[in-house]
Amino acid sequence: MAGPARAGALIYAHSLDKLSAFYQQVLGMRLLHTSTELHVMVSADFQLLIHALPASVAASFSIAVPPVQREDQAIKLFFSVDSLAAAAERARALGGGLFGPVYAGPGFQMRNAYDLEGNVLQLREWLA
Repeated sequence: MAGPARAGALIYAHSLDKLSAFYQQVLGMRLLHTSTELHVMVSADFQLLIHALPASVAASFSIAVPPVQREDQAIKLFFSVDSLAAAAERARALGGGLFGPVYAGPGFQMRNAYDLEGNVLQLREWLA
């Protein structure tokens, strides 16, 4: 998927470079395009855009360290990773983390995670 995708997601970022690095490293996504406002990355399954908040909006709040998880958000994205354990290590090193139990799904196991800005997502590890 080298060009514009037919589907994907966009996340607004308080810290564009840091949030982009989190998703690239935790999910193994490849960076396709960067500008001062936008990073576009891709995996075999998905295209993700990280868009910088306008400076006036970003200046109006701060992100706690560790971040407050936004569990009351209306949408939770899910992504596949090779290993939940490895993803947990990378996420912690980059300011995010995994939380809660490991759940069993049909052919995969999953766990909730959060990025360094508190956005909650789900990670899935496919079983052999």
